[in-house]
Amino acid sequence: MGGRVPVSDHPGRGQLASPRTLPPNTAPSPAALTRLLLLLLGFLALLWGIVGVALAPILPGGWWTLAVLAVACTLIPLGTILRLRQTRRYAGRWTRLLILRPFWYITLALLLLAPLGVLAMIGGALAGRSVSAEQWTLAIGGIVLAVFLLAGYLGSRKLVVRRLTIPITDLPEEFDGLRITQLSDLHVGPHTSRRFLARVARQVEELAADIIVVTGDMVDDFAGDVDIYASAFGALSAPLGVYAIPGNHDIYANWPAVRERLERLPLKVLVNDVHLIRRGNATIAMLGTGDPAGGEGGTEAGGPDMDAALDLVPPSVVPIALAHNPLLWPALARHGVALTLSGHTHNGQFAIPALGWSLASPFLEHTTGLYREGPSRLYINPGTNYWGIPFRLGTPAEVTAIELTRDDPGA
Repeated sequence: MGGRVPVSDHPGRGQLASPRTLPPNTAPSPAALTRLLLLLLGFLALLWGIVGVALAPILPGGWWTLAVLAVACTLIPLGTILRLRQTRRYAGRWTRLLILRPFWYITLALLLLAPLGVLAMIGGALAGRSVSAEQWTLAIGGIVLAVFLLAGYLGSRKLVVRRLTIPITDLPEEFDGLRITQLSDLHVGPHTSRRFLARVARQVEELAADIIVVTGDMVDDFAGDVDIYASAFGALSAPLGVYAIPGNHDIYANWPAVRERLERLPLKVLVNDVHLIRRGNATIAMLGTGDPAGGEGGTEAGGPDMDAALDLVPPSVVPIALAHNPLLWPALARHGVALTLSGHTHNGQFAIPALGWSLASPFLEHTTGLYREGPSRLYINPGTNYWGIPFRLGTPAEVTAIELTRDDPGA
């Protein structure tokens, strides 16, 4: 690590070197976006068609009624999303509750019911039965799905505190026992329960940590959501500071605008930047990365430039890294970062703890909890709220309370 020390009076606002270690730019081109949209529409039409085979015979108006439902529940929400993106208009509470949230619920229902419909059609054809087999299958599946979603909704209202003690190699004695409270993936918007956000804020205050960190996805989809975030968490404070980094949703929401609003709050926004924290004669470094969603846009767009950030860590100073996406951890570990705090995965929002499985498991190597590679450790917060629909089952929302201790290599 290099020896350039940042000007800590204005953390997160200095100009950094041009990006040198970046993932490929993942932002789709307009043509690719159009193809993706057409594929999505085709896939949803297929799902509606499969479910319609069972529903059309019993619906008044048959396929015409089904077509109207499909347009209302699919095309209108997708059109609303595209229009909001193009015009940069703000989606208020009722737009999200009455248009966008039903779209996610109905899409999830179609994904789960369509396979049941196919199995029922195959079984009915083999047994020589009428279409009522599909209708009964969908009816039973619909009841099970409703119970499942209700359980997930109730689960989304549960909040737990997970307490961890993490040993850190070469941690200065002055920082032995340092307490960090981590929030992640709050996805705050006008549709978010104010009561739940107040519970989170109270819990953070009760923990009375030395440092508070927010590891990305503070807002849901729009820069204006920062105002809701500020009303819930703008008063949070800690003796050694409050630190925040961008997540992919903060970038999708127009990161420059999101950052400008965040910097009005009493917190330090770190993007490929470092803030030095001192206790007595000892120093540690709080390092914040960008997120791969920022692509090759660098710090300005919220993209990662770990080399630039690591160059700001003085020699012999222990860095604690904040990286929304845990995919950044291996590179940080190779550079000797003692502890990385991440989020992003939500642990799939559906998990079976007894099996060590979650909905994120098939896609990610690191899904939630504590991992170790040599002297470097990674902790993934499973999210302090939900994304999409209010659903969490087997993996509740979490406020993480971390205590750092000095690592004894001989232990």
